[in-house]
Parts: sequence; C-alpha cells; structure tokens
Amino acid sequence: MTTSSGAQDLEDTLSTPTSDEVAVMDAWWRANNYLTVGQIYLLDNPLLREPLSSDHIKPRLLGHWGTSPGLAFVYVHASRLIQRTSQQAIYLAGPGHGGPALVAAGYLEGSYTETYPQVTQDGVGMRRLFRQFSAPGGIPSHVSVPTPGSIHEGGELGYVLVHAFGAVMDNPNLLALAVVGDGEAETGPLEGSWKGISFLNPERDGAVLPILHLNGAKIAGPTVLARKDPAEVRALFEGHGYDVLEVEGEDLPGMHYRFAGALARAWTAIRRIQDEARSGSWDGSRPRWPLIVLRTPKGWTGPDVVDGVQVAGTWRAHQVPLSGVKGDEAHLGLLEDWMRSYRPEELFDETGAPREVVARANPEGVLRMSATPHANGGLLTRDLELPDLRSYAVPVTAPGSSRAESTRKLGEMMRDVYAANDDRFRLFCPDETNSNRLGAVFEVTDRAFAERTTPDDVSLSRDGRVMEVLSEHNCHGWLEGYTLTGRHGWFATYEAFAMVSASQTIQHGKWLQEAAHLPWRAKIPSLNILLTSTAWRNDHNGFSHQGPGLIQNVITQRGNVGRVYFPPDANCLLSVADHCFRSRSYVNLVVIDKQPQLQWLSIDDAVEHCARGAGVWTWAGTDDGESDPDIVLACAGDVVTMETVAAAQILRERLPALRTRVVNVVDLMALPRPTDHPHGMEDTLFRELFTDHVDVVFAFHGYPGAIHQLVHGRPDADRFRVRGFIEEGTTTTPFDMVVLNRASRFHLVIDAINNARRTPAGAAELKTWCHQRLAEHEAYVVEHLEDMPDIRDWTLNEG
Repeated sequence: MTTSSGAQDLEDTLSTPTSDEVAVMDAWWRANNYLTVGQIYLLDNPLLREPLSSDHIKPRLLGHWGTSPGLAFVYVHASRLIQRTSQQAIYLAGPGHGGPALVAAGYLEGSYTETYPQVTQDGVGMRRLFRQFSAPGGIPSHVSVPTPGSIHEGGELGYVLVHAFGAVMDNPNLLALAVVGDGEAETGPLEGSWKGISFLNPERDGAVLPILHLNGAKIAGPTVLARKDPAEVRALFEGHGYDVLEVEGEDLPGMHYRFAGALARAWTAIRRIQDEARSGSWDGSRPRWPLIVLRTPKGWTGPDVVDGVQVAGTWRAHQVPLSGVKGDEAHLGLLEDWMRSYRPEELFDETGAPREVVARANPEGVLRMSATPHANGGLLTRDLELPDLRSYAVPVTAPGSSRAESTRKLGEMMRDVYAANDDRFRLFCPDETNSNRLGAVFEVTDRAFAERTTPDDVSLSRDGRVMEVLSEHNCHGWLEGYTLTGRHGWFATYEAFAMVSASQTIQHGKWLQEAAHLPWRAKIPSLNILLTSTAWRNDHNGFSHQGPGLIQNVITQRGNVGRVYFPPDANCLLSVADHCFRSRSYVNLVVIDKQPQLQWLSIDDAVEHCARGAGVWTWAGTDDGESDPDIVLACAGDVVTMETVAAAQILRERLPALRTRVVNVVDLMALPRPTDHPHGMEDTLFRELFTDHVDVVFAFHGYPGAIHQLVHGRPDADRFRVRGFIEEGTTTTPFDMVVLNRASRFHLVIDAINNARRTPAGAAELKTWCHQRLAEHEAYVVEHLEDMPDIRDWTLNEG
C-alpha cells in the first residue's frame, strides 16, 4: 500500500496518464463495449469474421446497454489506479443491469475463465460467453452471484452504498468503488445511505468512493439528479459532507484525461485522510471524503439515431437500442457498424484472445477486481472466538417460577464477543440497542459516530463499533456488506420494523441460495436477525408496531438458507445464538421479546431442547407417555408458550380426566418434512410429538397460515388448529393482546375441549368458566388499565 508520503508524488503522474496508458485503457474499454454488445445480441459469429446475418442474432434480445459503457469506463480507470498503487479494491455496480459490462471485465481480466474454464479466452469461449448471457441455462442480465468480483446483486436497486460501507468496516486496506446509477439514486434506501461517512473511522476502516454516474435517464424518462442544476447537486452532497469532484463529457481522449485526474485526486485525498488518522495526528473530526459525479451520455458510443429518432443520450438507449435486428436488415446493418466501430481486429487476435494492448490494462492476481478475495468473503472469514454460553445461564430451579429479560443475557454474551473479536464482529441496530436490552455491549465499546459529539452523549465516539442509525435499510445493508466480505454480526430491530428492510432479507437469501450452487463461492458468516419488541408485547406502542410479517418471508426461502427460531426463554436464546454465531451462509431469524418473561428450562435442558428443535414438556401436561393424549397443545414463541403452559395448568386442575401433551417448538423449520427442509424432523419423531391422529391446538407467534404451510404433507395435517396473530392490536395490556387475537389461555382451553378425542365430565362447565374469565378481563382492563393480578403475576408453581 502506498502511504500518503508518496501519494502526493503519485498524484501528479496519476492525474496525467501517458499517451500509452490512455491507448491501453481505451483499447480495454472498447473491448469491453464490444463484448457487452455481443452478449446482448449475438448467438454466433462472435468475432465478425463474416458479415452479420439474422441467423447470428439471438431469438430474444435481453439486457441493458445504456449504463454499461460508463461502468466499463470507471472500471478500467480503477484498474490503472490499482496497477500504480497496489490498492486493494472492490467494485460495486449499483446500476445492476449493467451486468454484461462486469462479466466482460472479468473475461478480459482472465478471472472469468479461471472460474468457468469452459468460457475460454478465444473465439469458441467468446461464443459461449455471448450465448449464455440472459439465456436459459446461462446467467442473469444483471451483476449477480455468478459474476466473479461481485458481492452486490444489482437486480433490485438501492443497496450499492450500504453494501460498500459494510464491506470496508474493520477492513482498513480496502477501497470500495461504489458506482451509483442516477435511477438508483432516486430509491429510498439509496437516498438514506449517503450518511455512511458519518460512521466510518479512517483509523480502523477502509474507504468508500461513491461515483454518481449521471447519464440522464432511467428506463422511460429522465432522472431527477440529472436534470437538476449541477450547483444544486454539488450542494446536496457537500451538505452530506463530501468533497465533490465532477467530470463531464463524451469527447475522447479528453474524458480519459479528466477522469484519471479526478480519480487521482480522490485516491490521494483518501490516503491522506487515512495516513493522518493512522499516524496519530488526526484531530478526530469527520473527514470530507471524496465523491465523484460522472456525467456521460446514456448509451455512450452506441447508435446515435435509429429510424430517425435520437437514441444516444436518451432513455431509448437504456435497454436494447436496436430492438428489431433479427427481422430488420437496416437494424442489422446498424448493429454491425456499431460493433465494428470498436475495431475488434485491434483488440482480439486471430484466435479471439485479447491482444497485448488490452491485457496490459489488467492488474495482476488478486488485485484484479474480478478476482479479489474480498468479493468472496468466505475465503477471508475467521471464526469468532466465542465464550461458553453456560457462563450466562439463568438459574432455573423450577419451570415457570421466575422471570428475566432474556435478551439482556444475549447482550452480555455479545459484550464478550465484542471484546474477544475487535476486528470481526459488530451489532447493527436502529437506535434500539438499549431498548432491546443489549446494552451490555456498551461496557466494552461505544456507538460509532464520526460527527461532532457533546457532553450529553453517552457511549458515542469515533472509536465505537456498535452501529446505530435510524434506518433499517442502512443497518441491514451494512451487515450484508460486512458478512459478504467475511466478518460476523447481528441486525437487531423491533419486529414490525423488520418489514421496512424485508426486501433486503429476501434478496440476501436469494444471493445465498444461488451461491450454494457455485462451488467456487466460499461460505460466508450467516445473516443473523434478532426481532424484539414483538407484536405481543408493545405495551406503549400501537397497532403500527405489531406485525410478524418477516417470518413469512424467511420460511418461504429455500431450505438450504432460511432458519427461524423461537426461543421461549433466556437459556434457549443463548443456545440458539451460539449456533447462529457459528453458522455459515444462512438467514437466521430469531424472535423473542425483551420484556421480563418466565424462564422454563435449565441451561442443559435448553441446549438439548434446541438441538432437537422441538420437544414434549412432560412437566406441563398430563400425558403419561404410554398412550396417545386426548389433545396436543403445541406452541412456538415466548408469549404464546406462556399461554399454552397456563392453559395446560387450567386443564390439569379443572379437567384432570383430559390427557394433555404440551409440545414446544424452538426451530420452526423442524415442522416441515425432511424432503421439504433439511431441519425437518423425521416422521418417527413427528409422530412421537404430535401423534398421527390426535388434534393439535397450536399457539403460534406469527400468522396462523405459516403453521399450516409448514405441516403440509404431515399425517392428517388438517387436525392442526392454529391460533396466532390475526391483525388485531392496539395500545393495550399484554394479556389483552392475546385476547384480541383469540390466543389467550382461555381460548386455548376452549379449543382443547372442542377438539379433544373425548369430552370428560365438567368440560361444558369449564368452557363457561373461560368465557366468564374473558368477560372479567375485558371489564377489568378498561377500569384499571392493567391486567388482572392473577394473570399479570401468574407463575406455573403458584400453588
């Protein structure tokens, strides 16, 4: 790595490339543009060794040309910077549908052939490269999982900057080049992500260089920032704290010289900031990090006018500017002229391999951005040093006899993980770390903050490593970038607000699903999500804070990725968390409330219970284990577990002739068949828990339909009667929430009687009693504004 002492000297030479350097970069850029157009259009004749004909054209023309030449232009200039400085860099393409440009970059750098040996650097390999693009059995049209050098799925816009910032946290030698498309810049997540520099520490973190690529248009019209006065755009980003550098034009070679100068100034500024911070002379104020605004025409170097209509520089260049090539001789001629304008004979030799003038633009080995191990984070992953989970255990002398804030124990565990792993673990949380009872982490680190601080601030400093910003998109995206480049972490948020970033969860799951099919992709640390302040216990919040929807999103992911856990108490949470810390390439969703809750299992019992995923709580029911019960009471989720155990106690005391079995489920994905999910329990165990014919009253934390979905295909699945969240809520008492959603202990008792195999004497009277208790509850909470004492203070061993 070149230090800033030499950076200033380098800036002069970097700012003014030689004519030979410009020729090399321009040749590489033309080769990339040629390969990009070929991927969109050509089925055959990849080197134009004969005149183009309709037979050479793909039957379906898919892909995006408009942003691709700009992406390739930035790429080759970054490669020159890397060659001259040995800077470790990762390239994130925000305009993801510029996929062919990034595939072409990997092909020209040789890493694509190293990854996919069948795509050789010759005419045969080029033909295969073209045919596979956006085709059945091939690759997507956007920068995606199969693209070497990518950690960023560009199909859904808005996440390039959050991934870039996450990638450089605790990664001091990495430069993340984040190209932001001007259409992407209009998305909500991207609009909120510019503030990432307010959380970077140049002493410990790497750097992000945003390059806002304004080419004027999105798919069918202009973009906002492209039509704004440049002074307003500059003021916007200066207000965010950036030092804005601007490059505009389409003239060649002038653009090469101007952009090389801007990139040199940006890199020199970054090195100066980092050297000052790492030499001990930093005053602690937030640096003004550089940002480049690059203005080039949409579809630069492509067809100018088609059928008398202006294409280049307009939205018409966004996708396929010549759409009728296969049946239109005029368009076919325009395509051939377009491709020959890059002078392919100068770029590829007789065999079709890139000529030396092109290859000279490539850095060597892992410095190639398409070959950087930072884009294959599992290669860099180091296991966490984890404490013994038993050292945080809550003593449980008898089930349901004492209360504790379960997530507080997880916070203590995270505190010690922080202390033992100061370069590879972070917690990401939207301003809720203390609220979610994870505040023990502040005993060893602060919240990260690069802006000014005041004496009133608590646990806030430039050296902090807890990431708090009031944006689920930022927290989620930072964690994604952090894990994709090899580090470990958790995203913790209120349950309902996880839906703000639910699309990110889905997209990350898709990334992991596709990566599992690529043997060259190393497994990365899992995306761990902790949901607290759940739908059932938002005591001072209303209906807006009540929604368990993320569960639905995760259970529909493929079985090799999605995991959902409902630890019912602190010791189970510790066991589940320990597993999540150690796991790889999963989306682990852990749901548990932060309020004081009854504790059920000793640490040893909890570890065994979580390992099985589900089990019978013999102490809760009246099942003798020798014969089938009359009813099975099942539960998944902390609050509904308490209601289930309370219902079982009512039945034991008031209807002792009814044989009940209580089953608690921790690992929700144990419910499907093994053929449907790798965690699915074998049929024998499923029958041991749920029998194959006794009705099951299942109290579930989330939407009832999830359980029906998961047990589909199990013996007589229609016998499962599920109570769960049914979109009833308000600002009310904890017990009133379960009453409103008809999942209270009294509702469960009534369900058990209604669905049991037999009806013992006294059942009708007990149902009447339950209805009376529900009426008493309704009157009491309106009068006293809290739950009835025997409900509020209930414990299992109350006598």
